[in-house]
Amino acid sequence: MRNRDSFDVLCGLLAVIADAIAVYAGFLLAVWIRFDSGWIPLRHEQLPPRELYHATGLVLTLLMLFIFQTLHLYTRPQVGTFSERIPRLVRAIGLGILLSTALAFIIRTDPPLSRITVFMSLGTISTLVLFERLALFFLEIRMASRKEASNRVMIVGVDSVAAHLKRALEHEPRLRTRVVGFLQTEGEEMDPGLDPALIRGPVDALPGCIERREMDHVILAASTNLSEDCMTRIILDCERAMIAFHFVPDLFRILTISMDIQSIDGIPVLGTQKWPLDFFWNRVWKRTEDIVGSIVGLIISAPVILCAAIAIRRSSPGPVFFRQERCGEKGQTFTIYKLRTMVADAEQASGPVWASENDPRRTPIGATLRSYNIDELPQFWNVLKGDMSLVGPRPERPHFVEQFKEDISRYMWRHAHKPGMTGWAQVNGLRGNTSIRDRIKFDLYYLENWSVAFDFKIIARTFFTRKNAY
Repeated sequence: MRNRDSFDVLCGLLAVIADAIAVYAGFLLAVWIRFDSGWIPLRHEQLPPRELYHATGLVLTLLMLFIFQTLHLYTRPQVGTFSERIPRLVRAIGLGILLSTALAFIIRTDPPLSRITVFMSLGTISTLVLFERLALFFLEIRMASRKEASNRVMIVGVDSVAAHLKRALEHEPRLRTRVVGFLQTEGEEMDPGLDPALIRGPVDALPGCIERREMDHVILAASTNLSEDCMTRIILDCERAMIAFHFVPDLFRILTISMDIQSIDGIPVLGTQKWPLDFFWNRVWKRTEDIVGSIVGLIISAPVILCAAIAIRRSSPGPVFFRQERCGEKGQTFTIYKLRTMVADAEQASGPVWASENDPRRTPIGATLRSYNIDELPQFWNVLKGDMSLVGPRPERPHFVEQFKEDISRYMWRHAHKPGMTGWAQVNGLRGNTSIRDRIKFDLYYLENWSVAFDFKIIARTFFTRKNAY
């Protein structure tokens, strides 16, 4: 129900820092109770070295943070009550203590690590984390209530469900949502509690509202009053404009497979399931991979680029580097850098066209550079700048994007995240003048199944894939 923004990132980082302090302090509290409080008799005169327990506390803290992240405890915004989070918190802490206890039995130290302390830390860490999370829960609500409601929602429907949905959305400050209007479906009676000034007209007015960028989300709350064709048009209109679409489901009529349901004040709101790169920490891993990979790539490829630049300069008149506008994340354009492989101003007469096999516009050296993907090496700079990623859907020119988004279902979702130097479609031979529909299938499969291991697999295959490289 929310667009990612800096406030969500801040709340997530604050939770990480607070959890780390609570876990580390909870473990040291268990150490103090065991050895310094005098509450538990000591069997040995020699106390264990404190450095051992500080190091153990650090390892336990890192392990806990990893488990918390795996269980999505840092996903923001988190709606609902604090009591709903307690079972997941206790389960995460218990799993961390269980793994730590296993390590304590496996790793032998001299003197040995007190296993009683490790067991005792389950209670001390749980207590501190729960109190810390409770304080954080109210702090996030307080911070969110002071922020501007930046997420604009248009609700399709004007009945009692739509009215209840408006109240529920605006009652939850962490969503920072503002309902900007309602669209009435045919034959639908308006709830008396709705402000008539917010009625924007019939559902047919939605394309105009989208064109004026009046909203960030569209929620369909009147699905039973709409035909299948009308619902399809609404979804496609939102998809082309990259506006998030959700709807309140009739659970007796719909099967929610691969969908994400949020409950807002008792109202189930259904949306498409989040992709891996929608989560903050996955984006951190992805960006770290890109920065390290682009720096290494620039260092290694610098001599190759230099030699290619000399060959390009000698083979034909014109610049060494080729600059072109491409569509990136969220459809925003950026300038991509490549080594020039065609004659200067190759599209001056024809306009934007696909490259083809044995393309007559290629220079003598250009065919070789393209066949070995050497012309793509300057894009490491795009990756370092943040315009692109090492792996992702290949960026397309705005001219073709405007064509494809009207004709090909789900085409714009390939722009949900950064484009890549290489991608799952490219290593499967789908590049150049090949089927766009097949490319979309591979691109969306990559975005829906992203992992660091998947990226490494694609990068490795890139070195051995030359199909349709012309």
